[in-house]
Amino acid sequence: MLPPLAAARAHELVDRFRGLTVLVVGDVMLDRFIVGAVTRISPEAPVPIVRFRSEYVRLGGAANVAHNVAALGGQPALVGLVGADAAADRLREQLAAAGIRIDDLVADPARLTTEKVRVVTERNQQVARIDYEHDVDCDGPVERALRERVARARADAVLVSDYLKGVITRPLIETLLERNASAGRSPLIVDPKIPHLACYAGATIITPNHLEAEAATNMRVRSDEEARAAAAAMRTTARCEAALITRGEHGMWLSSAEAEGAIPTAAREVSDVTGAGDTVVAALALGLAAGASPAEAAILANHAAGIVVGKFGPATVAPDELHDALG
Repeated sequence: MLPPLAAARAHELVDRFRGLTVLVVGDVMLDRFIVGAVTRISPEAPVPIVRFRSEYVRLGGAANVAHNVAALGGQPALVGLVGADAAADRLREQLAAAGIRIDDLVADPARLTTEKVRVVTERNQQVARIDYEHDVDCDGPVERALRERVARARADAVLVSDYLKGVITRPLIETLLERNASAGRSPLIVDPKIPHLACYAGATIITPNHLEAEAATNMRVRSDEEARAAAAAMRTTARCEAALITRGEHGMWLSSAEAEGAIPTAAREVSDVTGAGDTVVAALALGLAAGASPAEAAILANHAAGIVVGKFGPATVAPDELHDALG
């Protein structure tokens, strides 16, 4: 186990979140929920009939990461890619309502805005999901526009939210690393996808879940010892300074030069794990930007995740909630 984080130090770090700027680069999404009641099975096929009750939208993917940064008191600078469609308009509206600037969203009329439509019951049980997306890697003028926005950004931490929807490419990561080298080294946090693992060389910390860690290392991750070996292997493979494996109900495992060990889960009640990884990386980035060690930042992120999994759908955590959880 990692040593516990003293309460006074934890509260001090959370108070430092306010005003810190985090550059969030990645795949923005719109999450749309269609809510209804299931009363019978269709006579046409063995599927439930959902009687419509309501509909709402939330920010997803990198947009949810930026929302979490803002909710925790930071100032997100969001760089992402949208289409020229109704989903892009709704996404911009949601971002503006959350106080997040939309100036650095690049519009590509040839793409769909990534949108996930979930059909759920009034008891929050998911019946079906429909994905609207165009997940081919961007290139040409669109990629250049993204790189230009990244190159001119100034931030206390940089966060890559990779959902394999086309924004994160090797040239874009190279631009991020060049930007860090010229602007003074900022922590670079990557929420990774395994096909892009070789692109993340030079990152401060990557945050795979246990399934991603297993896929990347060809190792089982069931016990703490297995998590230790997989995290060390991921650091070597990805050529990054640290790896934080998120393990659901088993908490997290951190591997870094300064510290290594398990972090037990802080969740008291689990309603929905959707978007929990977004909360983890947002709190991790703010913690590192605030001067926390990797171990301290990971513990703060673990507490933030323990709060958000008690909420339904992509959700956020406020500083007061985090203070309360820290005791």
